[in-house]
Amino acid sequence: MGAPDHLLAVAERLCGEEVVAATICGGGANNQVYRIQTVAGVFAMKSYGSVELDDRDRLGHEFDGVRFLKSFGIGKALPNALAVDRDERCALYEWIEGKPALDHDRADIVAVLELMAAMHAARLAVGAESMPEATEAVLRPADLESQIARRLERLATVSPGEPELAAFLTDELRPELGRRVARYRLRMFETLPAARRTLSPSDFGFHNALRRPDGTLCFLDFEYFGWDDPAKLVSDFLLHPGMTLSKVAQESFMEGAAALYGADEDFLPRLAASFPLYGIRWVLIMLNEFLPQLWKRRAFSGKGRDWEGAKRAQLHKARAKLDVLRSYLEGHPAT
Repeated sequence: MGAPDHLLAVAERLCGEEVVAATICGGGANNQVYRIQTVAGVFAMKSYGSVELDDRDRLGHEFDGVRFLKSFGIGKALPNALAVDRDERCALYEWIEGKPALDHDRADIVAVLELMAAMHAARLAVGAESMPEATEAVLRPADLESQIARRLERLATVSPGEPELAAFLTDELRPELGRRVARYRLRMFETLPAARRTLSPSDFGFHNALRRPDGTLCFLDFEYFGWDDPAKLVSDFLLHPGMTLSKVAQESFMEGAAALYGADEDFLPRLAASFPLYGIRWVLIMLNEFLPQLWKRRAFSGKGRDWEGAKRAQLHKARAKLDVLRSYLEGHPAT
């Protein structure tokens, strides 16, 4: 399927030359990505949708964040950010030829850790202070609990018409949440000082990576990029439902993360206390399909067709994730 005429015109402005072909090639759950062919080469144009669909500045987080990181010297791990039309909410990026990174080995974990280390080093570079907080960053003691409460409240507004969802929230999720919050509050965290923060893609993992023909990985989707707690970055990588990590991969990742952020003596205790709550937060994110406004974004991206089927599937996945979290032993996030 080709690009609509108005997006074709945007693509030509961003490329600065005539577009000879423009085809939709997928995208995330909230955006559309087009393969743009010109005489000079191939590009990727990302359309982030209207403000009515989502008023967050996902374009700014991604385009400005990737451009900053590339200027710092991060090489092939990220695509080049080439041009932007903020009024049209579109951006042009380097086209990455590759396949989804479905299988991972130790070298891939090393690549992840190298990119995390580069982003952590970039926090000291000129211009880093102008980067925004990551979307739903957790930098203050109450941030994580507040995010969970807001997500629960949104789901509560639709649960009267969704009996299976209502039963899951009441009978399964809320009791586990209460148990984990009680343990979390035994730890007294201060607002995270700037020196202990890191720059994070937020939605980070192999699910947002392409493997080039030479075997190297390129990481995509920085729509939530910004300042965050390294403990959240590590938790989200381990918990993300979009990928499955072997026990060996989890342990290798944790070993590297502990070394990377080890200058912060509170990193591991903070991670241990907050990990199960991040897991519950992910359970609630997996239930977003029950929210009508989010489903509109899914429809825009081309991934929203069978709403009832999507809700059933996500509730099943959320229940399975919660079952795993119940067995979590504090202090062992890689199990």
